[in-house]
Amino acid sequence: MIEDKSPQRTSIAQLGEFGLIKHLTKNFEINQPTTLKGIGDDAAVLDFKDKKVVVSTDLLIEGIHFDLSYMPLKHLGYKAVVVNVSDICAMNAKATQITVSVAVSNRFPLEALEELFAGITLAANEYKVDVIGGDTTSSQKGLIISITALGEADENEITYRNGAKANDLLVVTGDLGAAYMGLQVLEREKQVFQVNPNSQPDLDAYTYLIERQLKPEARKDVRTLLHALEIKPTSMIDISDGLSSEIIHICKQSGVGCNLYEDKLPIDPQFINACEEFDIDSTTVAINGGEDYELLFTIDMEDFDKVKGNPNFTIIGHMVQESEGIHLITRADTKIPLKARGWDSISEE
Repeated sequence: MIEDKSPQRTSIAQLGEFGLIKHLTKNFEINQPTTLKGIGDDAAVLDFKDKKVVVSTDLLIEGIHFDLSYMPLKHLGYKAVVVNVSDICAMNAKATQITVSVAVSNRFPLEALEELFAGITLAANEYKVDVIGGDTTSSQKGLIISITALGEADENEITYRNGAKANDLLVVTGDLGAAYMGLQVLEREKQVFQVNPNSQPDLDAYTYLIERQLKPEARKDVRTLLHALEIKPTSMIDISDGLSSEIIHICKQSGVGCNLYEDKLPIDPQFINACEEFDIDSTTVAINGGEDYELLFTIDMEDFDKVKGNPNFTIIGHMVQESEGIHLITRADTKIPLKARGWDSISEE
């Protein structure tokens, strides 16, 4: 008798909505003292006492925000949590709870949803956020994920986009552009696979880039680092849509201009190699790529010595008067107006 090696496929309909929710949420643990009641009642109950609460939400739609031909469901679940936690980090706040809502078509068996929720569980444990509710429903086609994140901070800690002043320093965490190049590698391998399904991709040269795309991390450490350095950023934003777009957001909200220096951009050697291979200008990708989930913030000039030489931070420019505009200063010392060429979720392209 031939053994059936095909993966198990359990129809979601067998469980029903409430059975499905109970099944998928049984591994979630409560970590936060602010969570009085999580999943299991009509609503969650939270108690933040004298803290301020910050809230952010994101919608991820198959075919627009992710491609399941190269995005494993476990990675997708992890990333869906990370992108929301990153928004809380960008407020200089601590993420504490999330809600998770999922719409699925009948092409997804229970085992697929188990993989998705395994990734969500992993991220919830990593970032110490409690999953306190959500919803599941059916979809006509594809997979839709909506996550809402909550966080806490003292009122004097919260950092908005509108506090930058002329002469403030522009600082970024980590490196830029790698997530975009990871996406280019994955897209190329998908096209190769479609032509020749027997081809085996050799991705060893792109491990960092692919990890930055498939399993990004939110910079929850930055709040602690800045606190230890006794720095309160004047403005902050996370880099989801591309550095240029985020700089323009800060400038418009704060009523300032900016000089960004090309030779200061932090980029990884693997990223540079991939740009050369794909014949793409590394600076263009570094400032427009998006999905790096690093933090971009401004600090008072007086804090220069506190961040100078710190391996977590790179000073990439400074803010100027609004009348001076927003410019990239090239290695050749040319001023080029900075345009928002990053991701636009409502664009027609």
